[in-house]
Amino acid sequence: MARKNILDTGGFGLIGHNVVQKLKSQSHNVSIVDNLTNYGIIPDKELAYLISERREKIPLSVNCYTNNITNAQGMDAVFAAELPDVVIHMASFPRQKVVNADPRAGARVMIEGLINTLESAVLYRTQRFVYISSSMVYGPFQDDTREDAVCNPQGQYGIMKLSGEALVKDYARRHGFEYTIIRPSAVYGPLDVVDRVISKFMTQALKGSILKVNGAKETLDFTYVDDAAQGIVDASLSAIAANQTYNITKSHSVSLLQAAEMIVGIAGRGTIEVGDRDPDFPSRGSLNIDAARRDFGYDPKVDVAEGFERYYQWLSTSDHWR
Repeated sequence: MARKNILDTGGFGLIGHNVVQKLKSQSHNVSIVDNLTNYGIIPDKELAYLISERREKIPLSVNCYTNNITNAQGMDAVFAAELPDVVIHMASFPRQKVVNADPRAGARVMIEGLINTLESAVLYRTQRFVYISSSMVYGPFQDDTREDAVCNPQGQYGIMKLSGEALVKDYARRHGFEYTIIRPSAVYGPLDVVDRVISKFMTQALKGSILKVNGAKETLDFTYVDDAAQGIVDASLSAIAANQTYNITKSHSVSLLQAAEMIVGIAGRGTIEVGDRDPDFPSRGSLNIDAARRDFGYDPKVDVAEGFERYYQWLSTSDHWR
């Protein structure tokens, strides 16, 4: 495969830094835009630790820009310097809770920042724009949901992600570049922030504390970060994936109660407290990944039991979390 110039927005994130490593292992020229924000919820000490650890995994040959995607002139300058053939747009508010806390800031990043990145892509003749969306665009969904299912997002995060998909498609139509849309789900793994459901379960178990389950029967399609990153890389570089939308998940739903019980079993400590489901979040199942399997051989390797074990072992040996 010919070497490409690839720009990864949000490249210091959990998934982003893994995507960068995989692209560099294939000898592509990779650059990162990331404003290193804490979204107003991540403790500064935790963020500094995570960014430091993620940076160590990224080769020195990767150019890194700390520009905010809401800065249109700054984005133009990055594109002028890097001339990317492919943009993998991962920069976003990360989940519904964060958007709910500050919807105006969420909209600036998720809509205005996306438009700035698309405008720069048009100006500097990017060939493909890869948009990292979310399973939240579906709203409530059952197991085996395919990409052509009707989307009925519940909450501003999912609504803005679906709006982003429409914007990317419209820019591609008007300006003649390719797009690929990726819908991941419940990604977890080493070097994640602790303000996610599995991270919270893990750290509470590590302390022998209480794992609070909001809705015993609520399920998620938990996806190990390495599998999610590999799917994004393969879709971004696949000729067949041009102008297509893909679910990139493990495609296996696990209840929150099951997840908590597995983690308590791994840790050998912690207790579980079951409460009511969170009405701000839609009930979800698993996503069908047949299209990704067919078009570019997507094959997630890590099941939940192994992934939870890997994540717990990392947490329990981390200088920061110990």
